[in-house]
Amino acid sequence: MILKQVGFLGATAAIIFGGFVTLNVASTITLGALRAASEAKRKKFAMPCGVCKGKGFYICKLCKGNATIEWSPLYDPVFINPCLCPTCEGNRVQRCLNCLGKGFD
Repeated sequence: MILKQVGFLGATAAIIFGGFVTLNVASTITLGALRAASEAKRKKFAMPCGVCKGKGFYICKLCKGNATIEWSPLYDPVFINPCLCPTCEGNRVQRCLNCLGKGFD
């Protein structure tokens, strides 16, 4: 008697769990397809960024791609100290703020 009730409870739980898994997989596939379609449509008509030419990055304007700047705390320096560029943090490139969040990179 108890085995029959446990079997029925197990079958019901399996059906409910299977339904949740099926809905999850179907919604994931649908959202992925919609996202891919909208991205393809956007890329078809969107103009690339004029600053970075659609790459998402451009060479640092402060250090001009050298990753260091010449710095001295004095007005008329005797000794110039090369320091890590504070703008690009030594990466030599900066993220394009015009493309930020638009997916051009």
